[in-house]
Amino acid sequence: MLKTLKNAWKIPELRNKLLFTLLIVVLYRLGSALPLPWINSEALRYYFDSQGGNALSWLNLLSGGALSRATLFALSVSPYITASIVVQLLTIAFKTLERWSKEEGEEGRKKLSLLTRGITILLAIVTSIGYTLYIANMGMLTPAGNTVFGKIVLVACYCTGAAIIMWMGEKINEKGIGNGISIILFANIISRLPALAGSLWNRCFGSGTGALGSKLSGAPLYIVGALLFLLFLAVLLAATVAVVWFSNSERRIPVQYAKRVVGRKMYGGQSSTLPLKLDMAGVMPIIFASSIVSIPSTIAGFAPGHAWADWINNYLGYTSFPYIAVYIILIILFAYFYIMISFNPVEVANNLRSNGGAVPGIRPGRPTIEYINKILHRITFLGALFLCVLSGVPMIVNAIWYAVDGYGISDLAFSGSSLLIVVGVALETFRELEAQMTLRNYKGFLD
Repeated sequence: MLKTLKNAWKIPELRNKLLFTLLIVVLYRLGSALPLPWINSEALRYYFDSQGGNALSWLNLLSGGALSRATLFALSVSPYITASIVVQLLTIAFKTLERWSKEEGEEGRKKLSLLTRGITILLAIVTSIGYTLYIANMGMLTPAGNTVFGKIVLVACYCTGAAIIMWMGEKINEKGIGNGISIILFANIISRLPALAGSLWNRCFGSGTGALGSKLSGAPLYIVGALLFLLFLAVLLAATVAVVWFSNSERRIPVQYAKRVVGRKMYGGQSSTLPLKLDMAGVMPIIFASSIVSIPSTIAGFAPGHAWADWINNYLGYTSFPYIAVYIILIILFAYFYIMISFNPVEVANNLRSNGGAVPGIRPGRPTIEYINKILHRITFLGALFLCVLSGVPMIVNAIWYAVDGYGISDLAFSGSSLLIVVGVALETFRELEAQMTLRNYKGFLD
């Protein structure tokens, strides 16, 4: 990767794109540090530190902590990501949108992009109103902010921030490198790493509440703390290697194309493969599952102190094993659901047959569809199982830690999904860099 980045830096056009992308990321991080008026940010940050595992914690992770600090870019990329998912689902459900994406080319993509922007603004308005009323009910607004005018100003600021982020992402797509929204999401998660490292360090070597220093002293503290910290680093390295392998793994179905004569020339006869990636669903099942399973905890957050809210926090909170079990089951279900709506074996089989291709040993038509379906179900299960291990193991470790001393690390619970996003975005960005370098170095068959 470093060699690719070094070679890309030598090409003026790619260097300008890298600098432009870096500039947008820096501007975004500056906007993420601009606080909004009339909000008790200290009380809000304390609330997020004490209430982990609900939908707000997940949104706070995606925003790089901007949501808990009540800054201009608090909503971050969440409205745009949700709008993109909604448009993708609507494309499957409505023939008009499907025609826009498949038959109308660039003009159709512009229409879908405009629809995505509209839904993003709508979701930003709804989310900002709900979040403003939520923090107002929690008593985290000053008297000036707890007026109708103050709430309107806060909603307008949140919506403006979401619109600016959407514009920044599109500018990266146009003049930078990589997918703009993914780059911003990558920067958000990376910005949370120092906080996670600091939490682990304090738990291993500190003497505060929940740290090893409150139970051990002297030489045993440093020995056990060092072993525990090295264990976390080793697991992180192993998980990173596993995610890279997972992101690059694919099942290749052999395809043989028949020979055909056109005029005086013969075409076809070559062999090829149909690659099916193991991470075809990506991080989408984790996003869906996290959003659904955290709904009870989020509802309980609206009524602190009530008996039913305490019951939900104790038995359906992110440190409870029923929460983790439901979360893992939902990941598997949403993995199959996402593949079902995003990959059509019938269309793939028809394209193979129309181009004179066939899977060796499998008849064209219905047998080919059933064969692709069988392979697709197998790799989907393997991919879902990997997602369950990657996301579930950190949550289980955090739950055990919480059960032992009553204190967990909320950032650790989401570390698996964060690692998958970070590695996936990095690999995809470097693939685009390599593709653009290859395109610029290719001289063509006439040279």
